[in-house]
Amino acid sequence: MKYLIIILFFSSIGTKAQTVDSLVKPFSGNRNTSLVSYIPPALYVGYGFMALNNKALIGVDRSVYNDMREDHPHFSTKIDDYLRYSPAAASVALNIAGIKGRHSFTDQTFIYLISTAVVSNSVTFLKRSTRQLRPDGSSNSAFPSGHTATAFAAAEFMHQEFGERSAWYSIAAYSAATATGVLRVYNNAHWFSNIIAGAGVGILSTKAAYLIYPQIKNLVKKRNNISVAPFYYNNASGLTLSASF
Repeated sequence: MKYLIIILFFSSIGTKAQTVDSLVKPFSGNRNTSLVSYIPPALYVGYGFMALNNKALIGVDRSVYNDMREDHPHFSTKIDDYLRYSPAAASVALNIAGIKGRHSFTDQTFIYLISTAVVSNSVTFLKRSTRQLRPDGSSNSAFPSGHTATAFAAAEFMHQEFGERSAWYSIAAYSAATATGVLRVYNNAHWFSNIIAGAGVGILSTKAAYLIYPQIKNLVKKRNNISVAPFYYNNASGLTLSASF
């Protein structure tokens, strides 16, 4: 399993941590324009879908599960419930410390809310559609890992905002996200393929947020009678747009 996790971590970091370790490096243009950056997360999601029915990949899931249960049969922790939010919390801390991101704190807040809405609804839809049994047999909601998706969405957010300040911000964020995914497997809550897919869903959700937000912001600027506000209701989150005529 450790070799597979190393592949996940470095394939995520490899397309991101290409910045100079400097807190004064000027920002470049839109980091979402390169199609290459979409390839790893798309492959993660594709791998997860293939593992639902592909015998060889199902065998990988079983092998990882058996190794984990053999080495750590009684492992249990709640750390992953909190670790998934650590990149987002770190981003707030950096703002408070006066380290500026690519966007204002207000813009960052809306971008992260959009990312959260996209990842939450995507994960819910996929869980209800695939209904894969968890390794511990507790429910049919294994695919994809919501904890991992949330963690990687937050890691991609931190990378987008602070990655050009220092590569270490991206590395730290993706390390926390990878650790979250690993702990989900060790907690017997997910198959290996579930956390791979979750990583892809999370990264793509944040990338989508960075594409969506400028359109919403421009729309609001052009029309003074339109307002935007976040909402959270019945385990669903997102943004509401209201207009007066």
